[in-house]
Amino acid sequence: MNRVLELFTTLTHETRFYIVRHGESIANLERRIQGHTDYPLSANGKRQAESAGEWFRGKAIKKVFTSPLQRASETATIIAKTAHLPHPEVCETLIELDTGKYSGLTVDEVQKRYPHEQELFKSKSWAAVSDAETEASLYARAHLAWEKFITEANMVQGDILAVTHGGFIQWLVRTTFGSDTWSPLLTTGNCGLFLLHAIPVKPGMPCFLQWVHINYDITDVEEQVPPVF
Repeated sequence: MNRVLELFTTLTHETRFYIVRHGESIANLERRIQGHTDYPLSANGKRQAESAGEWFRGKAIKKVFTSPLQRASETATIIAKTAHLPHPEVCETLIELDTGKYSGLTVDEVQKRYPHEQELFKSKSWAAVSDAETEASLYARAHLAWEKFITEANMVQGDILAVTHGGFIQWLVRTTFGSDTWSPLLTTGNCGLFLLHAIPVKPGMPCFLQWVHINYDITDVEEQVPPVF
């Protein structure tokens, strides 16, 4: 059994884990790579978050987590307020991957400055960027995030919502399949929903796990920028 699936043997009750990418940011509009660089939501991103909040109304969510970066924390706060959910708790583990020297640059600027790495990027993703966060680090962080989600789900006896980033969502999903590399990639749109339904079978045994939604659009706001990956 892979390390992340082993964590689910400790889950005590049926739980839905809702993972949402942040709304459209100012940098998304500029086609700028963000990483740990902090940017606020655009006006459209705030509308997306409000629309997502409407979708979450009535859901049995007992705990809300957010990345510390502004685009995620703004999204989580708007969703929680709109849906009458608990105030989001900052979880440092949910921060976006460190995009290294690409951070703050537009896609065109990256192509001009680092053409060799960009060529490798097509097949290796962020593993091609010399100072970006490593696959081993991202796998370890995803493991920590799932450990926290499951621990909190057991404590509050309810569902969990986490607002994070397109790059890190890749790893939250991929690690449940035992993958420890960037391939294959998943499409992630602004406020795209990834929903994992977990049902314990017997204490100490693996859960029944189903990815019910992968990048499901829960807003009624038109996208202005393309999804990532």
